Amino acid sequence: MTETLAGWVAAISAWEVAGVVLAIAYLLLAVRQSLWCWYAALASTTIYLFLFADARLYMESALQLFYMAMAVYGWVQWRYGGPLGTGRKVGLWSWRAHAMTVVSVLLLTGLSGWLLTRYTSAELPYTDSFTTWASLVATWMVARKLLENWVYWFVIDAVNIYLYLSRELYLTALLFAAYLVIIIFGFIAWRRDWRGQHPQPDRAAG
Repeated sequence: MTETLAGWVAAISAWEVAGVVLAIAYLLLAVRQSLWCWYAALASTTIYLFLFADARLYMESALQLFYMAMAVYGWVQWRYGGPLGTGRKVGLWSWRAHAMTVVSVLLLTGLSGWLLTRYTSAELPYTDSFTTWASLVATWMVARKLLENWVYWFVIDAVNIYLYLSRELYLTALLFAAYLVIIIFGFIAWRRDWRGQHPQPDRAAG
């Protein structure tokens, strides 16, 4: 047991520590709907771009480029988006949008997973592909302040824990385990904010 723990510690790099700290800061700030979350996101994703490439998780590495662009897009949307140009408010998606998204993610996962299997040395190509495509959607949902992004992230991060453990990114796997807890609080906080914008009618008054 001691040797195993020592191996885990040895496998953790200083850059991974920095990426984890910044990633946690991003999520906690996102829960509070703070614009500073996007600065933390930009720094964290830059670090993970190189970490995942070194671990041969090519789809995850490529995903970081998208995250970097979305950090800029998200900042602009939260600051100047919405119909009044004063920043986005928490909103919801229709069930049709969710259905189309899930089907699209699964189809893209199958296609990219097959391509990675055939033409690269990627590890866990289908799992890597699923988390990548689903994360693209979920990140865009965060930038647009859609409440259901927290549900998507819960599923994605649960899968990511397995993915990162398999590549000996132990601290990152622990980070995503912590994410699962923070995500629950994020959903509750954003749902409370959405309800504040859309007060429910008093049924007793009817």
